[in-house]
Amino acid sequence: MNEYKPPSPVALRHLMALYRRYFRPDFIGLSGLDLGRPALFVGNHTRYGLLDVPLLVEHLYVHHGVVLRSLGDRSHFAVPLWRDYLRKGGMVLGSRENCDALMRAGESVLVFPGGAREVWRRRDEQYTLVWKQRLGFVRQAILHGYDIIPFASVGPDDCYTVLADANDALGMPWLRRLIEHEGLCQWLRGGDMIPPLGIGIGLTLLPRPERFYFGFGARIPTVHLSGQEQDEQVLWQVREQVADAINAQVRQLAVLREDDRATGWGWLRRTLTAAHPQAPKDPLTESLTP
Repeated sequence: MNEYKPPSPVALRHLMALYRRYFRPDFIGLSGLDLGRPALFVGNHTRYGLLDVPLLVEHLYVHHGVVLRSLGDRSHFAVPLWRDYLRKGGMVLGSRENCDALMRAGESVLVFPGGAREVWRRRDEQYTLVWKQRLGFVRQAILHGYDIIPFASVGPDDCYTVLADANDALGMPWLRRLIEHEGLCQWLRGGDMIPPLGIGIGLTLLPRPERFYFGFGARIPTVHLSGQEQDEQVLWQVREQVADAINAQVRQLAVLREDDRATGWGWLRRTLTAAHPQAPKDPLTESLTP
C-alpha cells in the first residue's frame, strides 16, 4: 500500500465548487466528535455509490483536517484507469491487511459494510442497510481499539428513478439461464453486481439536484472490548448498535429534508426534484437484509 499524499485543501475546495453548489450538502452532528482522534467512519452506501462520497471526503478534510482513507470493493480495482483515479483519492482495496496497515498508521478509515450490494440497491431499498452477515468492520475496530463514528447520507437515493433492477433481470427466465450458462453468475455475485437502470432529470442520466444531508452520531468506543474481536456475540452487538445509530440518523435527516424543502430550497431545485417517488422508509420498521 503506497503512501498517500492528499491535495491541498484550497485546490480540493476549488475542484469541488460546482459539484458542491449543485447538491448543496448540509452536515449535522460533527461538533463534539473530537475529530482530531482517528476513527472508523461507517455509513450507508447510497445508490450508484459516488454521488455523495466526494462531498463527505472534501468537507471533513477542508473543514476538519480529517483525511479519510476509503476501503473499496475489489470490483473497483479490476477496472484500469478507474482504479488509478480512486487510488489518487486515497482509496485502497478493502482487505483486512490494508485496514490493519491504515489503523496501525493512525489513519481515519471510511467503510460501507454494504459494499457493492448497497451501491446497486434495488428500487425498493432506498436508505436501507444491506449488510448481509458482515462483521469484519467491527472486528477491525476492536482489534485496533478504534472508535466507530456512524453516519448517514440522505438525498442521493432520490437523484434517480429506477426503471429496472437486478430483481427484474433475474426474474426473466431466459436472462437467468443465459447468465448461469455463460458462467457469469459467480462474477455477478448472484445478482449483487447487476446495476439498476435509472433516469434523473427527465429521461437523462443527469442526477436530479437533491440537497444532500449528512448526519453523524456519537462515537461508539471499542477499546473496552479489547481481546474480544473473535467473539461473534460481541461483534453482532456492536454491529447492531452502529446500524441503529445510522438508521436513527436517516430518519432525522429525512424529517429535516422535508422541512427544508418547503422553506430552504429555491424554486428551480424544487421543480427539478418534483419527481420524488422514493421517500425513505422508516428505518426503525426495517430489518437489515440477511
